[in-house]
Order: sequence, then structure tokens, then C-alpha cells
Amino acid sequence: MAQTYTAKDITVLEGLEPVRKRPGMYIGGVGSAGLHHLVWEILDNAVDEAMNGHAAHVHVTLHAGGSSVTVSDDGRGMPVDRHPANGVTALEVIFTRLHAGGKFENRTYRTAGGLHGVGASVVNALSQELVATSKRDGFLWQQTFRRGKPLAPLRRLRPARGSGTTVRFHPDPRIFPRTAFEAALVRERLEVASYVHGGVEFVFEDETRGTREVFRHDDGLTDYLARIVAERGAAPVHDAPFVLARDQAESGSRFEVVLQWTESTDEHVRSYVNGIPTGSGGTHEAGVRAGLGKAVRNLIETHGLTPKGLTLTAEDIREGLTGIISIFVPEPQFQGQTKDRLNNPELTQALDAAVRPALEHWLNHNLSTAEAIVARIILAARARAASRAAQQSVARKSATSRRLNLPGKLSDCTGSVRGDTELFIVEGDSAGGSAKQGRDRSRQAILPLRGKVLNVESAPLSKVLANKELSDVVTALGCGFGKSLDLAKLRYDRVIILADADSDGHHIATLLLTFFYRYLPGLVTGGKVFLAQPPLYRVDIGKQTHWAVDDAHRDRLVGRAQSTNGRGPKPQITRFKGLGEMMPKVLWDTTLNPATRRLLRVAVVDPLMTDRVIADLMGRDASARFRFIMDRADDALDLDV
Repeated sequence: MAQTYTAKDITVLEGLEPVRKRPGMYIGGVGSAGLHHLVWEILDNAVDEAMNGHAAHVHVTLHAGGSSVTVSDDGRGMPVDRHPANGVTALEVIFTRLHAGGKFENRTYRTAGGLHGVGASVVNALSQELVATSKRDGFLWQQTFRRGKPLAPLRRLRPARGSGTTVRFHPDPRIFPRTAFEAALVRERLEVASYVHGGVEFVFEDETRGTREVFRHDDGLTDYLARIVAERGAAPVHDAPFVLARDQAESGSRFEVVLQWTESTDEHVRSYVNGIPTGSGGTHEAGVRAGLGKAVRNLIETHGLTPKGLTLTAEDIREGLTGIISIFVPEPQFQGQTKDRLNNPELTQALDAAVRPALEHWLNHNLSTAEAIVARIILAARARAASRAAQQSVARKSATSRRLNLPGKLSDCTGSVRGDTELFIVEGDSAGGSAKQGRDRSRQAILPLRGKVLNVESAPLSKVLANKELSDVVTALGCGFGKSLDLAKLRYDRVIILADADSDGHHIATLLLTFFYRYLPGLVTGGKVFLAQPPLYRVDIGKQTHWAVDDAHRDRLVGRAQSTNGRGPKPQITRFKGLGEMMPKVLWDTTLNPATRRLLRVAVVDPLMTDRVIADLMGRDASARFRFIMDRADDALDLDV
């Protein structure tokens, strides 16, 4: 039989019953996040007093047992006079009526976090008991509520000096399956608030542990950024952060932005609106990102820093960026009562227009910082391009080829312990044979390469990925490359390039360094890449044998012998044609033995200059190399050829 559907089937929930019936609509759920949202709502009201200049202290107490919280401030105190339209006190209206509060008009609060007028009443509705105390007009006033309903009218307790509001509440176990608050979450919220509202003192008293902490940060977001960068553990690319603070009196809004690029491989931005964290971002974040991208691109174009053959994306520009955005506006439009995302469309253009010229001016007046940032961006772009190509290459391979197969030419370490191991990348099979015989097999691996490897700077990615020699290097290292590079998976502690000491050997070393810098930059910045220093000459003086790495070193040895010995034996000089000529024991004594060898660690002091030099000397544009040679032609006249 068909059911009837008439007016009597429509249920009208009065007062705060809608909140108790559907709490998820107001606090997002009854789990941990929803439970703690009760604290945030009351805390936001206290902070609203502080951000509008009416309070300097906010005190939060987590009481013994962990299921009740008190939030107090030294603001103006909630009004206690009778509300003209409701016939009860204003305090009772605030806690028992949805959409009741002093923040709908801008006369009382310039900016506020509690805007919907439901926060205090929602907390009251979902509390087993709530006690609200207001200190104002020379007295202390108090009212107690049980599950949203007043137990008695507002009472005047006693005379009191000063002003402020105190709210103590206990969540209703009929609503929440668990009513114990997490001290760490409350503490973190208060500490963050002390950064966002610089100069305001926040006190957290945890009776469950018997602790009391005071948070105050007069430098605000600058201190907060330093803390975040330190916690994330990524080294900053530049020392001083970019800071922009504006107070726009005509619109009643103000904002502060602090930015710093780091060596991290991701972007990390935290944003706040009227002190409330907006974890899902919104139009304020979009505006800052737009202005930032335009400022950096303008800098790159103005100073001719655009890398050849490389397209910079917005993601490249923001890779490694750590930032904080805090904005205060009179009429924020949040997405829902949980206020996780800002939707004010006008703020995108406003922040874009403010950030772009300010950041561009800062970069142009701090060129060393700007060049370090641009170098970081170029590095990100190259890593992204290499990673994309690598992923495409892997996708084309069959599933049977995905298992790690070490190169057949690799003579790996024989020891079972992987600590303090080394991979020598050796020029030529002949030199590789000597190195294999002379090495410490337990901790030194040898990978011989055939002749000069591919110049990756002037080769397309498809050709780089298809190159057998470079593929063997990547496979032997085991740490991936491009954006997929993971130093934790590196199979060796040191990667050592071992090439002949002559000009051909230097060229091969340069080709390998170009490959590492472009496709495995983390190896270089992580201090994992070294250059071996094999001798070019053997210098015998009497019964003593010396090893010279180049002509200048040879001449110093000979000159020292002649000045010391006078009429002594004439030095006997032997020039090695290559590493393959050396006996394994000689190679061990001079180049492989950690006790007697010399290694040069490869480091990048000036990333932007390094990028330019590699692009000019190894890139496709021959005119850059021609200019380099002509500019240094006089220096080449004295070279032995």
C-alpha cells in the first residue's frame, strides 16, 4: 500500500536540537577531529578578542581526567545585559541560539574567526555541562548549561576587577564515543596561535601531566617559518626569508607572507585566515602562488637566466618552497563551519597584485639570493624532465625486466657489510682490470666504462636513457635518478670517478660529472661524488719514488730535489700513458688505498654559475664554447701540446 506524505511528516527541530541530531554538519564528525573542534571554536572566540586589540592573554587548561577544558581570556567579557529581542541576557543568547553573535557587523570586531554565530552554541549543545563566566561591569557573572539548556538564569557572583571571559565545558559522552582530549593537539594549536598572533601570550596548563607552558613570539611568522624549516630538516637555499606585511585600511584587511626556498623536493605552505588554519588552502593561497610565479619568471627573463632547452613550470618554481600566509579580513567566506578552505574570490587578485611587485623588488635587490633560488628551480626542472623520461622508459619495459640486474662488468664488493663502501667508475677495460686486481675486494667495487661516455647536455633524453654505459652506472648505484632519486637506496657510501690523469681523462671525468649534476644531482649535493687523483708521472730520485699528478706537481718535485741534493742523482721521470699501464700494486698504493691516496670531493659552490658553465661548455650551442676559448686564448699559449 502506498505511504502518505503530508505536513504531519515534517519534523521541526527547535533550539539546539539540530546540532545534537546531526553534529557532523557543524563539527565534521564525532571522532577525534570533531571532539577537538569544540576546543577550537571556544579558543577562536578568545583569539578574536586578542586579534582586535582587546586581550593580551589566552589561557587554556586541560583538567585532570582529560575530558574537560577551560578557555579564558582577558578581553572585554561577554555582554550580560538583556537582549532587546529575546528577553534573556546576551550571554544566554550566545550559548543557546544558532547564528547569534557580535561578528555579523563590523562595528564590534574588525576581523574575527568566529563568523557564523554557531561556535559557542554548538559547543554548548554538544557538552554534558558548560559553565560560562564573564567578568565585566565590576562583577563576575556566571551561567551553567546542561546539554545546551540553561540550568538557571545568569547569576551575579561577586565584585571583580578587570574583564574577560572563561568557558569550561565537558563533551557529552552520549554524542562522542571518546571524550578525552589529546594534550599534544591542544598544545600545538596554542603554540601555532602564538606565532600567528605575534605578541599575544598563550598559556597551556595540562593538569593530566602537571605541566604549564607559556607561548609568546613577538617576531611571529618569521619565528614560525624558522621552526618549520628546522623541523622539516631540509637545508635552506638562502638565509633571510622574504617577508611581506600589509595593512590595508581601506578594505579593513591585513596580511603577512613569509617565504623561503629549501632543498626539499616538495612545497610546504601553511595558511591562516583570521588565525584559523586553512588546511585545504583557498583563494588566498592561489593569489600568493600566482604573484610568486610571475615575480620569479620576470626576474629570470630580465636577467637572462632562462636555461636553454628547458621549460620551467609553476611546480618547478615552487619546489622546495616553505611558506606561511596569514590574512585577516572582515568578511571571510569559508567553505563550511569547519573553515578549512577560504572562498573569497577577490583575495586572489589582491594578493597576486601585492606579492608580485614586492617579491620581484626583493629578488632584484638581493641578487645572490635570487641566483641561488633560480639555480634551485633549474635543478628541479631538470630533475622533473629526467624523472618523466625515466618513468616513460620504465613503463615500456615488460614486467620481467623490473628486477634489479647488476651490470655484468661490475665487480661488486664481496663483504656482507654495506657500510663504508666505494664504487670506482673506471675509464676503460684495461684500467678496470688493474683496479679489480689492486682493490680491497671487501669494500671497493669497480665498474669499467668503455671510452668516453655520452655528453648528456647535448643529447635528447631518449638517447640518454638508451645509453648502455650510463644505464649501467644508474643500475649499479641503485638509487634511481631524476625526481625518483633516493639517497637512502644508494648502494655505496662514495662514488669515485677514476680516469687517466691526462686531458682525455679529464674530459671523461667532465662528461660523467655532467651526467651526475643533471640526472643525479642529489649525489653531488649530498657529498657522495669524488674524483680520484691517479699519478701522471713517476719521479725516481735516488732510492726514493715520488708520484706527480700533473706537470706542475712534477716540476715542484724535481725542483725540490735539485735544490736539496745539489750534486745528487738526476731525477728519472716516467710518464704513464694511462691507468692500464700501472701494475695493480702501484694503483693500490697511489690511488685506491685510503691511507695513502688523495680524493677530491665534488661540491657546488655557486649553483647558478655551475649550471651556466655546464650549459655553455657541454651544450649544443657551439658559439658559447667558441667565445670561451677566444676569451682564454692567451692562457693556452703556454700549454704543452
